[in-house]
Amino acid sequence: MTGSLGSYGGGLPSAGPPTPARTSWPLWARSAVVIGILTALLYVVEAIDAVSKHDFDSAGIEPRETDGLTGIFFSPFLHADWEHLAANTLPGMVLGFLVLMARRFIVTTAIVWVVSGVGVWLFAPPYAVTVGASGIIFGWLTYILVRGLFNRDFWQVLLGVVVFMVYGGVLWGVVPTDGRVSWQGHLFGAIGGVLAAWYLSKKDRKRDEPKAPTL
Repeated sequence: MTGSLGSYGGGLPSAGPPTPARTSWPLWARSAVVIGILTALLYVVEAIDAVSKHDFDSAGIEPRETDGLTGIFFSPFLHADWEHLAANTLPGMVLGFLVLMARRFIVTTAIVWVVSGVGVWLFAPPYAVTVGASGIIFGWLTYILVRGLFNRDFWQVLLGVVVFMVYGGVLWGVVPTDGRVSWQGHLFGAIGGVLAAWYLSKKDRKRDEPKAPTL
């Protein structure tokens, strides 16, 4: 019996229809999801804290106490009550989204987190426990406001102007106007945002410098 290889259905197996290439989400969508998850996490923590009669709040920053140093890490996740968290929610989501869109979220947040927390630990009044994400929010705000100046980028400067028109009034929070508010956290968070903008712009300029040819 004779026949070609094709008549018996031989040859290489068919690979089937081509698999469509995976398309990643656009940056704005990924940024919105990330800031949404972080915000939801804060509400989950506050719900657990409320059920436990705010036992978590004792894990905040205790000035100049060795045990209070751990509060530098925990403090941004904790809030005094629902009103405190609600006040931070909208500006935190907007500014966090903008920093995520700038692709500088991790480094900027880390710098602001440490500078704000250490500033509170060093300079807040004794026996006061500081909680809340407002220090980081102030850092995100000043980062957005000044990064265009360091980068000499017109569009970033323009965005900073728009953000200042919307949220610039909250910068009064860096001065001691209310004993219940940690102006130290706000002030050092704002300083941390400026430091992050300066550091990242310097790093970017160094990266973009033409390398000298090697012989």
